[in-house]
Amino acid sequence: MNTVQPIRDKEKLELIKLYFKERNERDYVMFMVGIYTGLRIYDILKLKIKDVSGTHIIMREKKTKKEKRIIIIPELKRALRSYIRERGPDEFLLKSQKGKNRPIGRSAAYRILNKAAREFNLSEIGTHTMRKTFGYHFYHQSKDVSVLMKLFNHSDQKVTLRYIGVEQDTLDNAMMKFKYN
Repeated sequence: MNTVQPIRDKEKLELIKLYFKERNERDYVMFMVGIYTGLRIYDILKLKIKDVSGTHIIMREKKTKKEKRIIIIPELKRALRSYIRERGPDEFLLKSQKGKNRPIGRSAAYRILNKAAREFNLSEIGTHTMRKTFGYHFYHQSKDVSVLMKLFNHSDQKVTLRYIGVEQDTLDNAMMKFKYN
């Protein structure tokens, strides 16, 4: 499995949001939930309308089996508002066109993200990119790795920093400063 990277460039991130918003509301909502909650893709895909209708997303993570409670921040709430307005509470948030009430699959989510990645000339993009993007920008805004570690249910700060690409940034910056006299 190839390592994916966060979307580090804030301007490009805003352009990608706009790209999704203009093309497909479901895909826009998927991207917004991913970059504003830090959830893993399979946890996003199992969300139902009732899970995102209140002030928090309350769910049990598939990987860790731990209950997670995530506040829905205003920007995400705005993205969700019109999308969920006319839908029933038991409908999947990211409904597939196949079947009556089925979510899109991981491979569909991957294709959606990779189409955008090609449009914006990004490489090393996958479904984990959304989670890593959330972590990368959360860390750079807050500088609080311990909170991010708890949000991600990681057991070690070093794992969290490596996961979101901060360790690689540090290595890259150090190498760029290197020169022979």
